[in-house]
Parts: sequence; structure tokens; C-alpha cells
Amino acid sequence: MKITVSAPAKINLFLDVLGKRPDGFHEIRSILAPVTLQDRITIEETDGAIETVADSALRFPGIPWKTNMCASRDNLATRAALLLREATGCSKGARITIEKRVPVNGGLGGGSSDAAATLRGLNTLWRTGLGLERLMELGSQLGCDIPALVHGGIVTMGGRGELITGIAAKPAQPLWFLLVNPGFGVSTADIYGRFQRREKNRSTGRSFNEIVRSFQQGKMEDVAAGAFNALEEAVFLKYPLLRMLKDSLLAAGAPAALLSGSGATLFAIGRNRGQLEHLAARVRKDLGCPLWMEPATVADNGGN
Repeated sequence: MKITVSAPAKINLFLDVLGKRPDGFHEIRSILAPVTLQDRITIEETDGAIETVADSALRFPGIPWKTNMCASRDNLATRAALLLREATGCSKGARITIEKRVPVNGGLGGGSSDAAATLRGLNTLWRTGLGLERLMELGSQLGCDIPALVHGGIVTMGGRGELITGIAAKPAQPLWFLLVNPGFGVSTADIYGRFQRREKNRSTGRSFNEIVRSFQQGKMEDVAAGAFNALEEAVFLKYPLLRMLKDSLLAAGAPAALLSGSGATLFAIGRNRGQLEHLAARVRKDLGCPLWMEPATVADNGGN
């Protein structure tokens, strides 16, 4: 028996870092949204070990993407399967095949989403019967974004990522995003190590709760105006090209442009697909270097 599941990329429409906790993690406050760029995962039940095969479907001239991804026990999908088996006492095996479309180390949560989709998929395939809260708890042992991605839908995140609340967003019009990546990854641990909380990073003029209410009321222009990422300055100091990318997107007329997570992917918010095409053309002209770009909207991935 086998199933195929989608593992959506995510963007952070709001990300504030409130300080370092006694356990070494950082306290965050974030709004995470899954988008329509997705990895595709096929899981087949076996009688043996956990085997993961991953291959990149990313192809773009001038961008040296890896074509064969990590398929060892360090792969997050493998670790998720092993953890679920340990937690439930299940003796079954699985062959996990991942078709990667989400850039690695790009701030889009690709590996985390693969792990979340694997937990939910194997819970169904193996009939282990765990509830959502337990799956989210297991996910939190593997990565800070995984509980949100197990939950699904647009959510707020607190703590180190384990405190999840769904947002019932009803936009009158869909939000469009242009995802832009220069072809390299960024280490999340390195950026958090470089991060220094600055007073000027604390506010965009709209509070976190105001942006959540804007989502709930479908006021997408207010959401765009409040988009914020406290990690940007640390990332831009190390990677000036990313600051140039953001400046180019804003100069081209994007209502907002923001680094997702710790980067290296940025996203511009657009009013429609036509505007995204204009933004893409302008950025290519301004920077004159190979860039991976992908249009996306918010994904309907079964938020709970």
C-alpha cells in the first residue's frame, strides 16, 4: 500500500525574535503561511527498514542546485518516520520518495514540511492512530517549524515554535507571492548566532495582534503593510545581495518584500500574477545574475 502527500513550502509574514531561552532556543512570535510551491512525497509501506530517496526537481539555468538530496538517517523525513515508529511501537517499514521542488536551506521550511507530511502520511498508512496534538508534539522534537506544518493552514507561532494557533483567514482576494532565491542557502543556526535584537527591529508600526486581526478580517493590504522579519538585518549584513534583491522588488512596485525565515529566499507580495511577472522582469534587469523565481499563493493544506 502507498500514498502520495504534498509538503508545502512556508513563508513567514511576520517573524520577531524576542530573546534567547534558558534551553538555548530563541523565543519567537511569527505568522506562518503555507504556499502552493510543494514537494511531492510518495510513501510505500514495507516490512523492512525506513528508506528515503530524494531527488531535486529544481532546474534553472545558472543555478547549481543539488540533484541528489540527503537520503540518510539525517534526513528529516527519515527521522520523522523513525520517531513515529519509536513512539507507537509500530514494526512496519517504509520507502519514502521525495521529489524536491522547494529550495534547500532557503527559509521556506522544505525539510520541515517533508517531515510534517511524513508524520501525517505514515500515521495514516501505518494506522497508528495518533491525534493531531501528539503528532505536533513529535514534530517539535525534530524542528521548530514542524508543529505548524503538521497543523496546516495559516497559523501564529509562539514559544520556540511549539505554541500554535490557527488563523481563520478569509481574504476577499488571494495574496500572490513571488518567491526569489539567488541559488544559495543560509544556515539558520549561523543567523540566529549573529542576531542582535535592535529596538528598531521591534515594530513595523502595526502590532502582531493587529496583523492577526487583519488576516481574520480579510484585509490583505494591511497584512502586506505589516510584514516584518527581525532577522533581516543579520542576514543582509552577511549577504548584501539579498538586501539588493529586496530593494529591487520594492522599487519595482511590490507592496511589500520580505526575507522568509532566515533566508536566502525573499518573497514579494503582489496584487495579481501579472504584477509578479512585472516584478520578476524588473529584478532580472536590475541584478543581471541568475535567480530562481516562482509565483505562489497561500495553499489550502488542511488547516485544523
